[in-house]
Amino acid sequence: MDNDKRPIELIATWDTLQRIFIRPEDEASRKTLLKYMEQILFGLHDFLNTHVGVTEEISLKDLTKDFKDTVINKEPEKKLANVITDIIDQIAPKAVNIASPYFVGHMTSALPFFMVHLKTIITALNQNINKLETSKILSVIEKQILAKIHRLIFNKGEKFYRKHVQSVDTSLGAFTAGGTTANLTALWVARNKLFSAHKNFEGVEAEGIAKTMQACSVDRIVILVPKRGHFSLKKAGGVLGIGNKNVIPIGMDKNHRIDLNELEKTIKELSSQNKTRIAAVVGIAGATETGLIDPLSEIAQICKENSIFFHVDAAWGGPVMLSEKHAHLLNGIEQADSVTIDCHKQFYMPMTSGMIYFNDPLAMDQIAYHSNYVNRMGSVDIGIKTLEGSREANSLILDSALKIMGSRGYALIIDHGIKTAKEFAKEIKKRENFQLVLEPELNIVTYRVVPDDFELKLKNAPENKKKEIENLLNDINIKVQRKQREQGKSFVSRTRFKISKKNTTQSVVLRCVIMSPMTNIDILKEILDEQQDIFKRLDID
Repeated sequence: MDNDKRPIELIATWDTLQRIFIRPEDEASRKTLLKYMEQILFGLHDFLNTHVGVTEEISLKDLTKDFKDTVINKEPEKKLANVITDIIDQIAPKAVNIASPYFVGHMTSALPFFMVHLKTIITALNQNINKLETSKILSVIEKQILAKIHRLIFNKGEKFYRKHVQSVDTSLGAFTAGGTTANLTALWVARNKLFSAHKNFEGVEAEGIAKTMQACSVDRIVILVPKRGHFSLKKAGGVLGIGNKNVIPIGMDKNHRIDLNELEKTIKELSSQNKTRIAAVVGIAGATETGLIDPLSEIAQICKENSIFFHVDAAWGGPVMLSEKHAHLLNGIEQADSVTIDCHKQFYMPMTSGMIYFNDPLAMDQIAYHSNYVNRMGSVDIGIKTLEGSREANSLILDSALKIMGSRGYALIIDHGIKTAKEFAKEIKKRENFQLVLEPELNIVTYRVVPDDFELKLKNAPENKKKEIENLLNDINIKVQRKQREQGKSFVSRTRFKISKKNTTQSVVLRCVIMSPMTNIDILKEILDEQQDIFKRLDID
């Protein structure tokens, strides 16, 4: 708002600051806050469907034109009532309604309504969980919920968890800002474990990469990851100083999972190079693009035989362990050295929260830090062994959610997503002009628009023409995905990868992520109908 339009009474004084710091400025602000908060707290999904579209046909250029003023006003611009009204009327409609059962494009979905209540309480308490003096009982609760999830993954027995659940000397894991930070923490520990202190060498954490390489007669440190690995793994290579070029992708087998033969061959080749060390091998339990799970037991065995740290990125698929029907899909995860799980994915918690777990309760000693004013030597602060210096008590949200829903409640949602994904795959196979790309294993379905005559063209075309046809198919799928997004009723995302080893080009693939328990096969049929209609209206050369 321009300065000359600002109401004269909005002046920042000590008295007005104290008033708005403690409570709404006036009755109008209170009524406005109550009006919308009551809708959000007790009718979240109706509120979102009323005030937020799935997507809106508006360009980024148009969105940014009203947000170019870079001056912070000296005096207050608006009262709380006006700010809230602007958010509801001007901002929310241009946000994305991820709660819609027609929003099936990304790993962000509807929240159970009570999550907003829990998040509100966590915000109001404003505890810094990393320091006992700023969290107290919440630190104790966090250690308990970490032990519960650790038991779900590694299942080491009652005696083990009695010993470690509230131990001040060991750590079973940590909450993090998300999967990226969790993966980084795992590989940080792996690197430090590989180059720990010995003789006159204080370890890589103290000495740094350059001196480590010199002291250990090494000129290359690598991490082996599946080609479908999350890009956070490459980030970790950069942050840890080994270089993202040394985060080496291992190709896929015919089933689009990590190629075990290539993995073993790569390990053998690298191990024969005296100055190369492998810090870790990563397996995926629910690939971001496809939802597929690597053969975890086999990877674990390979790592054991070669004495290599084994990390499982289960950011997506980890909660599937709560399902009695599908938990077996993650067999082998208990043999990992570390496991990442995201809370804001299939634990259905608000952004942002992840977790990292370690098989060895002493593993996190590799990344312990202390200071005189916080996390002192001899203290029991959780933050001694975490990357984040301050962190909210998201562990209380997960603890509460598990009490409200139980493992069976979560399992019902997970089972619904997997069942619906398989139904959707069957529907795609029945449809003209659609091709199922991969059979779904969890709740992600990949497919594409392929006009019937194109299948024949691809089959009979000479090699030099196939690329041209594939490029045209890619263009069709991009246009269908964009147009559907712009129409604002539903949303499916897209990605690119080689459908088979025979393909010379990467194919544009439509990607459907079925998270919401309100998404059913009838809605998915509507989404396909919409895509079919868009395709028929395209001008195809």
